[in-house]
Amino acid sequence: MSKAGGNRHSLVDLGTDQRPSLPARARNSAPIVPRDSIAGSALVAVVAIMTFLASLTTGGVLLVRASAAEWQSDVASEITIQLRPVQGRDLDKDVAAVVAAVRSQPGIVSVQPFTSEDSARLLEPWLGTGLSMADLPIPRVIVARVAPEGGLDLASLRGRVAQVAPSASIDDHRAWIERMRSTTGATVLAGVGILILVIVATIICVSFATRGAMAANRPIVEVLHFVGASDRFIANRFLRHFLRLGCEGGLIGVVAALLLFGFSESIGAWFAGTPAGDQFAALMGTFSLRPSGYLVLLVQAAVIALITALASRRTLFATLSDID
Repeated sequence: MSKAGGNRHSLVDLGTDQRPSLPARARNSAPIVPRDSIAGSALVAVVAIMTFLASLTTGGVLLVRASAAEWQSDVASEITIQLRPVQGRDLDKDVAAVVAAVRSQPGIVSVQPFTSEDSARLLEPWLGTGLSMADLPIPRVIVARVAPEGGLDLASLRGRVAQVAPSASIDDHRAWIERMRSTTGATVLAGVGILILVIVATIICVSFATRGAMAANRPIVEVLHFVGASDRFIANRFLRHFLRLGCEGGLIGVVAALLLFGFSESIGAWFAGTPAGDQFAALMGTFSLRPSGYLVLLVQAAVIALITALASRRTLFATLSDID
C-alpha cells in the first residue's frame, strides 16, 4: 500500500513535447525599474505641484502684462485738461474756449467737457451726497481723445490753451505710463525669478528621487553589469521611467492650472456688472488668458517634463560611475 501510494504521488516527466511553453515576450515583460512605487508616486506629486505653481506664475505674469498693455493704450490715447476756478474769470466761458481750441487742434479725435454736475458725481464716493458744490473750488475737467496714429503737437496745444485759459493745465499721463511700465517690468522680473526657483527645486527633487531609485535597485544594476549590460542601456531604462513620471506629473499640474484659470474666468463673468467685479476687472482685466497663453502653459509643462528627464539622466550617469 505504501509503495502504491508512493508511486501515486511521484512526479511524471511528460517530455519536452508536452511541456507548457511561454513566449519570449511574456518572459521579459517585467520592467527593470518598478513602475508603481511610493517614490515614483511622490515624484509625480512633486512634479505636478511644481508645474502647477509654474503655470500659476506664468499665467499671472501674462495677465498682468495684458492688463498693463490695455491700461497704457487707454491712458496714452487720452489727455486731460483741468481748469481751476480763478477769481474774476468766468469758468464756463473758459471751458467753452478751451474746448473750441482743442477741437481745432490736428490729431484730436473727440473732446468731452465735464459739467459741474459730472464733477460732483465723481466726488460723491469721497464727499458723499447732499453737499453744496457751489461754494467749493472744484476744478472742471476736459477729456480729449488723441488719434491712434499720433500727429498731435502737444507744445502747440499747450500754448493755445494757455492763451484762452491761463488757469488750465494739460496732463498727457506720461508719468503714469512710465510708472506703469516700471511696475509691469518689476512684476515680470519677479515672475521669472519665481519660475527659475520652481525649476531649480524640480531639478533637486528629481535628482534625489533618481539617486533613491538607483540605490533601491542597486542589486539589479549590479546584475545587469555582471551580464554585460552597458551604462547607456541601464540609463535609458531609468530615463524612460523618469520621463514618464515627469510627463504624468506635468500633465496633472498644467491641467489643474488650466481648469483654475477657466473657472476664474467664469467667476469673473458671473460677477460682471457688480461693484466688486468692476473693480477687479479694472485691475486685472477679464482675468482670462488668450489662446496663446494656454499654449504657453502647455509648452511650459512639456519643458518641465523634459527638464525632469535631463536631470535624471545626468544623475543616472553620475550614480552609475560611482557603482562601477
